[in-house]
Amino acid sequence: MSRPKTSIDWRTVALFIGLSLAVGLLWETPVVYPLKILVVFFHELSHGLMAILTGGEIVEIQVVAQQGGHCITIGGSRILTLSAGYLGSLVWGCTILTLAARTRLDRGIAVTLGVILLAVTASYLRPLASFGFGFGIASSLALIFMGLKLSERICDMVLRLIGLTSCLYAVLDIKSDILDRPELRSDAAMLAEVTGLPTMFWGVLWISVAVITALAFLIFASRTKEQDHLKTLLKRRASAK
Repeated sequence: MSRPKTSIDWRTVALFIGLSLAVGLLWETPVVYPLKILVVFFHELSHGLMAILTGGEIVEIQVVAQQGGHCITIGGSRILTLSAGYLGSLVWGCTILTLAARTRLDRGIAVTLGVILLAVTASYLRPLASFGFGFGIASSLALIFMGLKLSERICDMVLRLIGLTSCLYAVLDIKSDILDRPELRSDAAMLAEVTGLPTMFWGVLWISVAVITALAFLIFASRTKEQDHLKTLLKRRASAK
């Protein structure tokens, strides 16, 4: 039995372009600000998850209003843990975007993401009386509410917006923190101290991986099975009669 062919869903491509333009135009406004903070949350969480996966543990995660934060870990692979921040937030964004575009499980995805953020906030966001803890609680409850009470279409649009912003922010953050300001004590600068390889090397490597990965996921998320496309056409014809 032959596998179903796939083709580009140009409506999805148009939607991605439209959302990307909207995010770009509103980049420095309060509208996109919460999405940026959420990406910082993903960035710091990715450090922690890599530490755990390589035998370490998370001590504390902090997220601040100035679109920054830190993740204090013990043990694990320092090289992999330092590398996981920017690339991890990119993977979060690509995964969320792809699941929203390729499935009809948007409400469940929103609830699941909200529960994950709530558990991480309660376990690791410190101090309790801080911007980061409050943001973590508010954003996780908002996602859970959205998944339980709002329509599939709204959930789909919000998840795509989160995914796209995370992809864009990961690439732009690497450029800003490492390529434009190599003197900062960034993840790449700390990795340079560990490996002896220059900060710029890690910046160029990470942004190359980030751009290629983001484009690959965007193309994948824009593809649709030919069978699904035919079903859509048949439904349209039936409704037009």
